[in-house]
Amino acid sequence: MTTTRWAILGPGDIGGWFARALPGSAHGTLHAVGSTNPGRAADFAALYGAPVTGTYDELLARDDIDAVYISTVNTTHADLAVAALQAGKAVLCEKPVAPTLADVERVLAQAAASGLPFVEAYKHRFGPFARALDAAVADREVGSALRLTASFGFAAGERSGRLFDPGLAGGAILDVGGYPVSLAVGLAAAAGLDPADLTLTAAAGRIGDTGVDEHATATVSANGFTAEVACSIVTELPRSATLSGSAGSIDLPDVFGSRAASAASFTVHTGAGDRVVEPATVDPFAAEADAVSLALLDGRTEAAEVPWAHSRAIARLLDQWRAGLGG
Repeated sequence: MTTTRWAILGPGDIGGWFARALPGSAHGTLHAVGSTNPGRAADFAALYGAPVTGTYDELLARDDIDAVYISTVNTTHADLAVAALQAGKAVLCEKPVAPTLADVERVLAQAAASGLPFVEAYKHRFGPFARALDAAVADREVGSALRLTASFGFAAGERSGRLFDPGLAGGAILDVGGYPVSLAVGLAAAAGLDPADLTLTAAAGRIGDTGVDEHATATVSANGFTAEVACSIVTELPRSATLSGSAGSIDLPDVFGSRAASAASFTVHTGAGDRVVEPATVDPFAAEADAVSLALLDGRTEAAEVPWAHSRAIARLLDQWRAGLGG
């Protein structure tokens, strides 16, 4: 297939992970780097071997770019995604797509109108681990009446910068709360539920001095499925999960993996004994890029790993969670 020529919009830390991963992807190459800071774009491009740099508008006007990876701050994702789609580029957008469901819907409407792939980059949903976990749930290995517990939290240093700035959509829920919520959405769908039926039934947490949610918990429910989720930017929390059902449980000690590799294993506990599942690990950023490339090749607007219905459900639940805390 034709190689996907990528532009990174936002040459920061996360953009660097994507740039390092692209040479290991099956179908992508880094072609351009865009930034509001020309010097920063030039330095990043030189480091990772991209031949083209420019402003966002300059890159989107080019006809030698097939797809863009958006790794800017949360508040800029939606406008950049819409502009890229209007310019005929496929989009892989760092999570969350936007701070509100309304802006997510605006992006998806443009993707539909443009007929181009748009994919939200929840990295733990890409690769063999996620597919094996979905299969275990779909096969009812642990039965029904499913209950998920999942968390993602870390202790930031000083209460400053993007994470603690409400004007930049900071806070725990938008930064890391999407991980357990997206896991809940994906597993509920694997169990045969419509993600649109999931609703937030309880929320608690703490708003810090800067006005952002620093630590939060929530309950997400639908018929026969409950998820207890937690997130924090001031406290270390396990990046793990447990899915319990009427016939057993699944232990997921490192369900979200790392930036360098997808999770390596999970264990299914049933009355028949324990089954350890060890799927092949992948570079999640390369897997995300290839999902977009394959969608382009197939003429699809969505990737099965994070379809639009999942992005809608995640955004709606994050909206409800923040509203429940007053954030």
